Amino acid sequence: MINQIKVLRARHSFTQSELAKAVGVSRQTINAIEKGKFSPSLETAFRLAKVFSCSIEEIFEWKG
Repeated sequence: MINQIKVLRARHSFTQSELAKAVGVSRQTINAIEKGKFSPSLETAFRLAKVFSCSIEEIFEWKG
């Protein structure tokens, strides 16, 4: 799965720690998601979309 979290995070001037706090996960979780080493839960994906004011599809792209 490809994601745009790093790009969106930079656009919104969030550090990984700030984004993690806003979403309710650890900084390490944000780092792992950004690097594609971890797929977030649906709940976390919805929280990310809410923080960035966009759809889940604008953050994540499935390359199956």
